Amino acid sequence: MSVNVDVFWSFRSPYSYLVTPDLIRLREDFDVDVHLRPVLPIAVRAKETLFTGDRRRVQYIINDAERRAEFLGMKYGFPSPDPIVQDMKTFEVAENQPYIFRLTGLGIEAARRGKGIDFAYQVAHLIWSGEPGWDEGDKLKEATAAAGLDLAELDAAILVQDPMPEIDANHAALEASGHWGVPTMVFQDEPFFGQDRIDTLRWRLEKAGLARG
Repeated sequence: MSVNVDVFWSFRSPYSYLVTPDLIRLREDFDVDVHLRPVLPIAVRAKETLFTGDRRRVQYIINDAERRAEFLGMKYGFPSPDPIVQDMKTFEVAENQPYIFRLTGLGIEAARRGKGIDFAYQVAHLIWSGEPGWDEGDKLKEATAAAGLDLAELDAAILVQDPMPEIDANHAALEASGHWGVPTMVFQDEPFFGQDRIDTLRWRLEKAGLARG
């Protein structure tokens, strides 16, 4: 019987994007259910945690994510448009957010249908691979179809069943896990924060006797 690895994950996080191939491999290599638990970006749920007057923290993440992507051999470019409408000079977050609430809600609905990781993989690659205009034309529809889902069906579903209670529950569960950032993977109440901790998580799963074959 499979056990869960919960993945707290955001569409605005470059490290969430970078971990997606690892999450696919976890599912293939171990007898675990890798369960996507989308959260809103830190710029929305806890802006003061990262976006302060000291620009060094944000600049380091920008530089490090690009370096990490090169190390991993993954395409990378900061999204255009940014999933969060935010003035990166003042760090002010706009009241109107046309992208992130829809994206996060779609992630919730994909997870409800057992396709959360597949959806995250395809859509994150669309958003973060460096190609501008990820929101244009049929690009999101096609990425959703590549995950085995129908975008129109997902959009209709989140109008009927509001995803915000689940998003809020994911925020609370992330905090309860002992961390606040994304991606955070949680196995048996133990958090593993960051794409660069995936090997530590694999080690823990191996120790638990969950490796396939």
